[in-house]
Formats: sequence, structure tokens, C-alpha cells
Amino acid sequence: MIDWNQDTGGGLELRRGGTLLERVVAALAHGPLHTTKIAETVLGIRGESRALAAAVFALLGSETRVVVDGLGIWSLSVPIPPIQPRSLIEEEWVVVDVETTGGAPERGHRVTEVAAVWVSQGRITDRFCTLVNPERRIPSMISSLTGITDAMVAGAPPFRDVAPRVIDALRGRVFVAHNVAFDWRFLCSEMDRSLGYEMEGRQLCTVRLARKLLPHLPSRSLGALADYFGLDIASRHRALDDAVATAQLLIRLFDMLAERQITDWRAVDGLLRKRKPRPRRRAMPRWMDSA
Repeated sequence: MIDWNQDTGGGLELRRGGTLLERVVAALAHGPLHTTKIAETVLGIRGESRALAAAVFALLGSETRVVVDGLGIWSLSVPIPPIQPRSLIEEEWVVVDVETTGGAPERGHRVTEVAAVWVSQGRITDRFCTLVNPERRIPSMISSLTGITDAMVAGAPPFRDVAPRVIDALRGRVFVAHNVAFDWRFLCSEMDRSLGYEMEGRQLCTVRLARKLLPHLPSRSLGALADYFGLDIASRHRALDDAVATAQLLIRLFDMLAERQITDWRAVDGLLRKRKPRPRRRAMPRWMDSA
């Protein structure tokens, strides 16, 4: 089981989603925040600045773990030392894939299968996969896509029983998935529902990375990229096979990044944030404006 006080080295962390105070302290661990920012983004309240300040000071005024300066900037009283940059090859990665009963956890859809594949030092080092009882029916359309039926998950453990194993797989590693928002959103929902934990940490989307590195491809679906790199996916839309293929894809993309001298997380993040320059519009004579 996880030691919750263990240093994760910049990888994924799970926190109890309980008190507002703990949420603020967790947010300040990433850097100082202004009073208004704490009120609006952490506490989720808006209004007149004096009222916001009063709410924040009521919550944090006697808390010894935080300090505030004359400009209303809050920070931790004992700052967390900055994480030393590591090369991509030195990072610990966990490639995740989930199969679900549908596309929206906010509508009650649940996880039916979860897989995690560890990537370290440029190779796959371990893997984990389990079916999950979603405690609801699986639509026939989803069963025809994934091959996972109600009968298959009837004897599987519910997510709350596999959550400790999933936590061990995730914590301290960079979370990777093909279309990462989907898998992240479902696991966040399941963690909150079953244990009251909130997930936070770095995420890497192999779809976005492939778009930057392989802009000439007509599709960056997992199947298309597997064909491009000659990767075999034994059972498409099953969590473990998709996660293994995504991990193999990640390693290929890291090789391409190295060729571009992109060797650490900051450089990867910069590449993903970089926008394509817009084509310049040719200037027209003023008399053409009304044409």
C-alpha cells in the first residue's frame, strides 16, 4: 500500500479531497498564489475583492503552514525545494488505458477494465491489468466494441477493491495515455467515488505528441500509429493490449524527440504548447475593402 507522505519526485500524487484548507495547501505546493486566485480557482467562490479576501483570511489566517505578504500573495511557510530537472530517459512513466461503459463519467459511466504499463529507461518494465465490475449494465454497443460483457465482469472486483493496486501503479510516475483526458477523467472519477482521493500530476498525451512529431500522417489514432511504426495490437479496445501498444509508441516518440534534441519534460511541454504560425494575409489595396 502507498506511503502517502512519500516524495513523488514530480510524478502523480493522490490526495484526500476533503477540506478546503488541504486543497489550498496542496495548490500552494506548486507556487505562490494571490488571495483572489485562491478564492476563485481553489475555493470556487467569486465576488467583490474584499469579500473574497475575508473568506481566504478566515480560512488561512491561523494556519501555520502558510504565510502572506503585504500584496496578498500566499505561499508555504516552508517552501518545497524545486524538483531537479531529469531527462526523459530518467523519468518514470505509467501508460494507462481504461475500458468503460460509455464516454462520460459525469453521466454515470464506469470503468470495466484498467491497465497500467510501466516505462523506465526507455523500455517496458512491468504491467498490470484487471477487469472491473462497473456495478451497472454494459450497453450492447460497447460490448461489441470491446468484447467485454456483463458476464465477464460479474465476478470481477468493483473499483474500490482494485483501487489500492491502481494507486501503486500510478503514484510517482508521469501519467500517459492515448487521448489522455479520457482515461484521466475516468480514473479521477473512480478514485473520488471509491476512496475520496483527488489525482494531480503531470500528464502526457501521445495523440498530441504524435500530432507535433508526425504532422504528415492523415490520422493519429492508435491503430494508424501502430501501423506506421509496425506495432502489433493483439486485441484492439482491450485495456492491456492498447496500453502496451501505447507504451511502445511512447518509446518510439521519445526516439524522435531525442533526434530533435528535446530531452526533458520542460522541452516536451514547450513543444506541445507551441502553436503553428498562422499564414500571413496578403495586404489588399484600400479600395478593395468594399469589394
